[in-house]
Amino acid sequence: MAPQTRLLSLGLISCALASVLPPFGSSHPAPTSGQHGVVFMEQFIHPQVKFNWRNITCPVCKAVFAILDVALLSDANEERVAHAVGEACIRLHLAEEQVCREITELFRSDFIRVLQESLLWPSEACGLLVGPSCGKFDIYAPWNITLPKVPKPPVIPPSPPTPSSPKSRVLFLTDIHWDQEYEPGSAVDCKEPLCCRNSSGSPSWKKRKAGYWGTYGKCDLPLRTVENVLENVARFGPWDWVYWTGDIPAHNVWSQTRKQQLSELSVVSRLIHKYLGPNVTVYPAIGNHESTPVNSFPPPFIRGNRSSAWLYDKMADEWAVWLPEQALKTLRYGGFYTVEVQPGLRVVSLNMNFCAKENFWLMVNSTDPANQLQWLVHILQASEDKGEKVHIIGHIPPGLCLGSWSWNYYHIVNRYESTIAGQFFGHTHLDEFQMFFDEETMTRPVGVAFIAPSITTYVDLNPGYRVYSVDGNYKGSSRLVLDHETYILNLTEANSSPAPNPKWSLLYRATEAYGLSSMFPSNCNGLIRTLINDDRVFQKFWYFRFKGHVSEPCRETCKTTILCFLRSGRYDELEQCDLLNGFGGNLARAARKTLC
Repeated sequence: MAPQTRLLSLGLISCALASVLPPFGSSHPAPTSGQHGVVFMEQFIHPQVKFNWRNITCPVCKAVFAILDVALLSDANEERVAHAVGEACIRLHLAEEQVCREITELFRSDFIRVLQESLLWPSEACGLLVGPSCGKFDIYAPWNITLPKVPKPPVIPPSPPTPSSPKSRVLFLTDIHWDQEYEPGSAVDCKEPLCCRNSSGSPSWKKRKAGYWGTYGKCDLPLRTVENVLENVARFGPWDWVYWTGDIPAHNVWSQTRKQQLSELSVVSRLIHKYLGPNVTVYPAIGNHESTPVNSFPPPFIRGNRSSAWLYDKMADEWAVWLPEQALKTLRYGGFYTVEVQPGLRVVSLNMNFCAKENFWLMVNSTDPANQLQWLVHILQASEDKGEKVHIIGHIPPGLCLGSWSWNYYHIVNRYESTIAGQFFGHTHLDEFQMFFDEETMTRPVGVAFIAPSITTYVDLNPGYRVYSVDGNYKGSSRLVLDHETYILNLTEANSSPAPNPKWSLLYRATEAYGLSSMFPSNCNGLIRTLINDDRVFQKFWYFRFKGHVSEPCRETCKTTILCFLRSGRYDELEQCDLLNGFGGNLARAARKTLC
């Protein structure tokens, strides 16, 4: 390792343990209106799982990293450093001993390789872990993609289709999180980041027991529930096509193996094909949990065993039943692809792990990893030239991405607003959306990223899925989202007397629930104004956001955080909304800790 190389060794535990924290906006009840905003934001960032680098003082942090920096100049010291990091995790009570040891072992090889190639000083490391008062963490330098010199076409506001116009019915699945070790009757409340497992132990007489179909708590789903979802959607068809945006494995990220990840990828991919049938095409996107270590997605210039070839190649094999060879080629290269869905409509599936701060490989180089955004511009320009509309799918919403990536993506959406007809994401496990506005005034809505709720229950949720009604296949179609529906399995009812076929029910239809004519960007922006002015409608949105399982209303500080999120399709807009409302950066930091 070169002498100038700087280390973030304890960040090994930081990044790894952050991956097992509950998701952004998890469904723990909001504080009452009398509680202080800072308290709310701390709960917003770290619900349930206790993990706080503020236990370490700034001088101690810098001293530790300086020592470790020198230690790793010799490869022979890697074993000692990894052991020391594991011990630090245990002694600082960052997690249970087993989790500390296993996650250190899992992450250490790849993470140390990244640190040896990165340029981090101890002050930068401590700025990340302890806070800005201890140093500045700014390794993700600004960068710009290049747009063609072709002028942007005049924007023609979309008109609602006639009632008799064809409509496309699109199934959307995301965040399955199947737990092979889910055990009915096991403890719901355990010390590990994931419960309801055969290793969680038996609950005492005062404690809750894991249910047959799933459980409210830090729990993922048994395979029977995954299959039941697919049985239900198969009966509810036919579907014109399906979008599926990843996250197959459970949240036991400290103990996963490549073999296990690949097996679960195969099982779930084949189940989807089995239940939906050979005549329904599924367009998948890759989630952050598909890899192990979690969030670890090296750019394509990383070769050999540390590359993501082991994962991308298996995806290409399993998804060849749905995707043509050209799409499989870019999938194998970088986990993204494009396909023509119908004449006049194209889908682009992005690998959003190349925009995620938690992907520690981006510490080496975060400038448009895999040239994915430049490739997206090329696809969009070709579609504009041909008069095609484009749907973009991905796992992590762009408003939660690294600043430069998010800014560039927002710029692309602005330039191609007449071509991009829909954006569809998951990851937060919640039912929400994020708006995009024209960059000149930041007032005219140009797009909306729909964020669909998860199939998993993690954390404290009902299982759910989404159905989109899209302007259909006819000449001049806008291909915009006209409406959407959310379906849930009420676990309280399903587990009360388990039956072979529990009832899935419609939670709500968006246009009906909110009194909208469609889900065009202008309508979604109007909905935000209604949420601001009408608390009754906002509380309805809050209830739907958690798939019908929330115990308290959302008031004042809580409400402001949600409205900031909905308006912020670009990360710096989230920061600005955050600062304007006096959260001092806590909201933006909370958003970046979304690690479902």
